[in-house]
Amino acid sequence: MTSAAETGGGPPAPLARLWAGWRSTYIERITGDHAEVRPDAAGRSLFERILGSGLSDEDANIVWRGPTCFVVLNAYPYGSGHLLVLPNRAVADLSGLTAEEATELWSTVHLAVAAIEAAYEPDGVNVGLNLGAGAGAGVPDHLHVHCLPRWSADTNFMTAVAETRVLPEPLAVTWQKLTAAWPST
Repeated sequence: MTSAAETGGGPPAPLARLWAGWRSTYIERITGDHAEVRPDAAGRSLFERILGSGLSDEDANIVWRGPTCFVVLNAYPYGSGHLLVLPNRAVADLSGLTAEEATELWSTVHLAVAAIEAAYEPDGVNVGLNLGAGAGAGVPDHLHVHCLPRWSADTNFMTAVAETRVLPEPLAVTWQKLTAAWPST
């Protein structure tokens, strides 16, 4: 049977999911709340809960910690090597950053890109922010800069063919590669 989308009529098929059940276990282990992205009862954001989880950096997938910012692997990566650079405290918008946080945030983005380039040797790197729910921020109360490797002609064919993303390595391997490649500061 041919769908309306296949014949050129109607809306495209929705994005399919290739389920990776370990993700919910990861978020629950870190935050204790089944991937809850809203602030908890104490007002802590998802990222503040990860930072203060008491787990080792390896278990929490924290790649680097600084005085006002840290780097964590994206638990729902676009591709392997996808990092998030963010302030330690929940700040929803760039205007909420202190001068020290803003300086360290952008310095850390530079370090993250260097680590990605050393660990993955990509053809390029995407760096970006989604500020606010309307811009697509999954955790709108705690800004974070996405840094991820990209390769020429890499369209992640599963997304193009089957509306599904496939990740070639587990987060633990990504963590090992990026912490080993993290520049000395």
